[in-house]
Amino acid sequence: MNTKKYKIYAALLGVFLALAACQPEEFAIGEILSTDNLEYSITQNADDPNMIFLESITPGVTPLWQTPMGRSTRVKDTVKIPFAGDYAFIYGVESAGGYVQSDTFNLTLTTNNLMYVNDPLWTLLSGGVGNSKTWLLDIDAEGVSKYWKGPLYFSSDTWRWNNTCEEGSEDCWIWEADWPGNTWVAAANDYGTMTFNLIGGANVHVEHMNSPNRGVENGVYFLDAEAKTLKMTDAAPLMNDWADGANIDDWSFGYVISLTEEAMQIGYKDKGKDEFIIFNYISKEYADNWVPEDVPDPEPTLPDGWMDDISKTVNTTITWKLSESNPLDWAKLDGSLMNGWENPEDYPDWLGTPDPSVYGDFTMTMNSADETVVFITPDGTETSGTYSLDEKGIYSFDITVPTFSVISWASFAADANNQLRILKIEKDAGGSVTGMWVGALSSEKPEYMAYHLIPSSNENGGSSEPEGTELAFDNSKLAFGDIEGNGNFRLELYNDFGSTKDDPPLVKENIVFNNRIEITFTLQGITFSEGASGSYNTALSYADADWAPQYWGDGSSEEVASVTGDGTYTIWCEPGAASEGAAVFVIDIKEMAAEIADLSAVTATIDKITMY
Repeated sequence: MNTKKYKIYAALLGVFLALAACQPEEFAIGEILSTDNLEYSITQNADDPNMIFLESITPGVTPLWQTPMGRSTRVKDTVKIPFAGDYAFIYGVESAGGYVQSDTFNLTLTTNNLMYVNDPLWTLLSGGVGNSKTWLLDIDAEGVSKYWKGPLYFSSDTWRWNNTCEEGSEDCWIWEADWPGNTWVAAANDYGTMTFNLIGGANVHVEHMNSPNRGVENGVYFLDAEAKTLKMTDAAPLMNDWADGANIDDWSFGYVISLTEEAMQIGYKDKGKDEFIIFNYISKEYADNWVPEDVPDPEPTLPDGWMDDISKTVNTTITWKLSESNPLDWAKLDGSLMNGWENPEDYPDWLGTPDPSVYGDFTMTMNSADETVVFITPDGTETSGTYSLDEKGIYSFDITVPTFSVISWASFAADANNQLRILKIEKDAGGSVTGMWVGALSSEKPEYMAYHLIPSSNENGGSSEPEGTELAFDNSKLAFGDIEGNGNFRLELYNDFGSTKDDPPLVKENIVFNNRIEITFTLQGITFSEGASGSYNTALSYADADWAPQYWGDGSSEEVASVTGDGTYTIWCEPGAASEGAAVFVIDIKEMAAEIADLSAVTATIDKITMY
């Protein structure tokens, strides 16, 4: 039995063991315990000297062991050290008077017991005895994930090894967030390296990059191959740029979800939710030898039957004009718009504001019967010729497509091959074509200059903009108020997870649109509390029936309505793809409910829902 005096000692040598890394309980201030009263034992197993038994004998205290693998607050614990060497143990306690500890207990091991690290998972993690292995978070400065869909996944806290559910769990799910569609999960950066070794101990060396308040960390680890858990002491795993502290406080314990020669996933508990944030890693060797797939450039995807739609729309003759609201944009090779401008005021100063008086007299008249085309530029110049349309949606012309200014220096023109390609077709709820985007492929960049063409309603003129389709709504079934208890004022039009699922105020199957949906609503009876800001952003959230597409407004955009009290407001969204049905369809007025004096006095109505 040892009853020696100790000084505080924080430097831990590296090996491992299945001990919990945690802090002692706090006690009220009282009489400090003398080191002469500390009683404990550190003994070796007679049959296996690499197995060390710890026992705290001091009564009425919480022990805090500092061992080669980390810390433990157990009264009795067992440390298994696989390698020969000199090791330090420190026994301390937390009593009513505070923390006190003994001197360092030094132990020399002359034997190895590699049975402690003979599971194949140890080799996959560290490279095996005498070796090391380096891991990276699966994202780089170019935004490329080389193995996983992205650097972070999210799951219930019941998600376990080999993508299975904890036995007996009811709420079990995983969301494999793809980085291109969810760049918020981690900025495009190199996040450093994480190296595990079995060289004289189970040591871990982490070089954090682009993770705030983290730098180089050295510690020890223990892999419980049976329980599929990983404990780390004095070092945290590689992480993204926002989870540390905000979502995860305890990095000492993680669940191993998968581990192979090339890749690894570790789940850490989100402190504010019953969820894991799963960090996706790849081995440095895999990353260094990774070669991207030789895939062709992306192309626009047009809806089934698009050529029939166009042929019907351009039955004999149709005249196309440039949109008065958003005549041009730029588009990626897949046809998606790069800016998404919808109205003249959306356009930036560096380009200028669309002015229909400049380009409004332009027309492109196409006859599908004989494939003739007539261009009339804004100055009245007429150019006639023929065209062809192939299965990819590429218009080819036998005459030079005329060019003219649309906005400042941005001009209408065909590409270097005298072609325009259909990037996107717009339809109304009835299936009629209301517009299309065509693009001229740049010879310098992988992008299109995109032009928004609207069919004239008739040969004698008329509105060139599409008319929307209204959706019927029963206001007697509208749910509104501080529905989620977070201070936001919500108008729940439909929600699979809300009260409107069982008694919907609309027929969700009638929600069908390709471009845009607008909601006009009226609020009455609002009285703000003293000191209220009086102005609140709105956020429209929408997911169609199969959750693709999705649109999650955050209330920060300049286009959303700003609610200032009683009145009528309009908010809209453009999910970016054809939408059918609804799983979620709600409007949140940020933080307004918390600043209304009497929520019960407020009334809300949906005046109009228009789909385009």
